[in-house]
Amino acid sequence: MKINAGEIRVGMLLEYKNDLWQVLKTQHVKPGKGGAFAQIEMKSINKNTKLNERFRSSETVEKASLEEIKYNYIYEDEKNYFFIEPRSFEQIEIKKDILGKKGKLLVENLEVMISFHDDAAISVELPNQINSKIKVTDVALKGQTVSSSYKPATLENGLNIQVPPFIESGDEIVIDTRTMEYVKKI
Repeated sequence: MKINAGEIRVGMLLEYKNDLWQVLKTQHVKPGKGGAFAQIEMKSINKNTKLNERFRSSETVEKASLEEIKYNYIYEDEKNYFFIEPRSFEQIEIKKDILGKKGKLLVENLEVMISFHDDAAISVELPNQINSKIKVTDVALKGQTVSSSYKPATLENGLNIQVPPFIESGDEIVIDTRTMEYVKKI
């Protein structure tokens, strides 16, 4: 689908120069002389390179068409995560580097949204919040000031995050998967 350069937003996927690009930053500029343009910073999905490009407002760009399908996580091996489509029971595997650190938050039967472009999985979106259990955390010191009230904690899945002082080992908490931060105690 063709869109005007002025309609490009952060997070969009564009087909440009025979590659798939994710928009990281946009800046619309109207100089005193000449026509307006959009300065776009993009990251290649396939090659992991960045590109700064300038598009005139009158130019059109191809917006990538994505197909999003719900899958359930089932298990992992050394290199891949495996998911199953609940209606057709079709299984797919996705390389661990596509998820990065967020892969540690996967638990059996977790429902995720997988985006496909030309039948290739390009991203996995987890639910916004996930429950997790604290494995180890430091003991809060009495008289500690409020300004430095967060302490390090290790979750059962191996992730390290910062938590408030009242959280103890064995507590169950909610984590925001977008920022990888503590939300609340359950």
